[in-house]
Amino acid sequence: MFGECHAHLIMDAVNYRKAVQLHKNGVNEQDIRDKLELYRKFGITFVRDGGDALGVSRRAAQLAPEYGIDYRTPVFAIHKNGHYGGIVGFGFDTMREYHQLVLTARKQGSDFIKIMISGIMDFAGDGGVTEEPLTRAEIGEMIHIAHEEGFAVMAHVNGARAVQDAAEQGVDSVEHGNFMDEESLKALAASHAVWVPTLVTISNLKGSGRFDDTVICRLERLQSGNIRRAYELGAKIALGSDAGAWHVKHGQGLVDEYNLFAAILTDKDPADVKKRLAEAENMICKKFKKTD
Repeated sequence: MFGECHAHLIMDAVNYRKAVQLHKNGVNEQDIRDKLELYRKFGITFVRDGGDALGVSRRAAQLAPEYGIDYRTPVFAIHKNGHYGGIVGFGFDTMREYHQLVLTARKQGSDFIKIMISGIMDFAGDGGVTEEPLTRAEIGEMIHIAHEEGFAVMAHVNGARAVQDAAEQGVDSVEHGNFMDEESLKALAASHAVWVPTLVTISNLKGSGRFDDTVICRLERLQSGNIRRAYELGAKIALGSDAGAWHVKHGQGLVDEYNLFAAILTDKDPADVKKRLAEAENMICKKFKKTD
């Protein structure tokens, strides 16, 4: 089984607010153990979390060895105040404040730094990105500061311009990466960044009744086409489901994501597909870990 390269143990794939409430008055260890047990049952021995503001992923990393799981976490994600990201971490106004958050993450045992540099897909609207991304200069400075402190950088990013900026500024992994165009796909392929597309966060919404399936299917086609094109360009792509997101179950989400990849790349050599996915995951395993 492949590793899960993007998860949020604090979330339950059903009701975000209810899931978070479990940990409001202190980390609920039993909830964490129940989810870690799911990963063990699926034979998943590597999990990279996307962070949270309540210490859940931090505690999960401490408990995970009991379940035979290598668990990596940024502890919390970092966003610029006034922009998307409060759902999984803490915000800053100045780069000095950002640097302090990087140092705080280190003190709390982070394996890497996660930054939020764009909005999310507007499923309830036209399917576009909910807000403008940070500037190229801001993205570059955030990556530079984290790298100077010895951390790899995981970036939540959507939109062609933002993905290209992140890739060209040296980001280590691109999470989601929806709405790329040919230029940004080529920039990604030319970089050392690993792309984690989390396609299942779109596909698993079909038929749910929560959003317009016309929008969902259009977004699925676009992201599927970009996965195929990125593969052809030689980009490094790893499996991550954003487990815990709505309709993306812990453990099962990774299986769903792999099945989607297999369908998209059905005319490619299956052995080569598995080999390249494993190589990209191995890159994440090597880079996204604590440094002394």
